[in-house]
Amino acid sequence: MKVLVVDDEAMIRNVLREYVEFEGGEVYEAADGMQAVMMCKQSDYDIILMDVMMPKLDGFSAVKEIRKVKNIPVIMLSARGEEYDKLFGFEMGADDYVTKPFSPKEVMARIHAVLKRNREEPTGDIITFEGLTVDMVGRNVYVDGEKVELTPKEYEILFYFVRNKGIALTREKLLMDVWGFDFYGDDRTVDTHVKMLRSNLGPYRKFIVTLRGLGYKFEA
Repeated sequence: MKVLVVDDEAMIRNVLREYVEFEGGEVYEAADGMQAVMMCKQSDYDIILMDVMMPKLDGFSAVKEIRKVKNIPVIMLSARGEEYDKLFGFEMGADDYVTKPFSPKEVMARIHAVLKRNREEPTGDIITFEGLTVDMVGRNVYVDGEKVELTPKEYEILFYFVRNKGIALTREKLLMDVWGFDFYGDDRTVDTHVKMLRSNLGPYRKFIVTLRGLGYKFEA
């Protein structure tokens, strides 16, 4: 496990290094977003722990730049725990968001959870359900041959549905797995995003079935 720790505080980098190395991982360090972007262009990592507030280039901007060249999972680290910041982090492509001060053990648990989710994602074939085509790797969705533009969160929800095809998913589980288990949202957050996703899928909205009093199921 190769972990890139990006934080302008050496003490935080050292603490995270200690815990990652204790579990047999390799740690690489960057003190600002600019350095992190350059390192990602030159090397591959299994996951990035990215601070938000840093000199030269902030964490959100760094993630945006890294996503242009590499699809490496990212966990944001921030002293700002407001809902807006978390939503912005997820929209920028972060896989998880941890608020400072944090427990290093919690961060390690988040690392394992994110890596597990990424290992479970299909990494080869494009998946087709009638006229709905889902390209998990290219992050493309087509309805009857026409490319559909989704928001980052809508892509995540659809890919999550596809990975869990035929499984009943509660709103709580969707909040936990797609938004992160400490996201301070409610059922309406899930319903609103699913409604927007359905509107973009045209006739294939039928694949997202509402389970009354429970949640949703992807049936195709």
